[in-house]
Amino acid sequence: MRSEVLTFVADGPLPNWYAEEGEIERRVTQLESISKPVTGKEAAALVVWFGPDDCYGVAWTLLHLIETGPNPVLKAKSAPDASEWHHRLYERGA
Repeated sequence: MRSEVLTFVADGPLPNWYAEEGEIERRVTQLESISKPVTGKEAAALVVWFGPDDCYGVAWTLLHLIETGPNPVLKAKSAPDASEWHHRLYERGA
């Protein structure tokens, strides 16, 4: 797995809307440093790091990055209480 992905994963889930602007910008920079496409292992590692909301659209960036990898990432339907992002990925076939 590439170091850029490991760095993003090591920082945990995306922050919520109440995070400091600098924290959100740092996470955007991390995502933008990951070149596309991602591998299957990288997509599987990234899929668990969605936060509690869309983080000012950063969650969409993460979703689109995951979709560049081999599909589907989520092979089984998400549990009803799963993140809205997991439901989206499953429904989109990624």
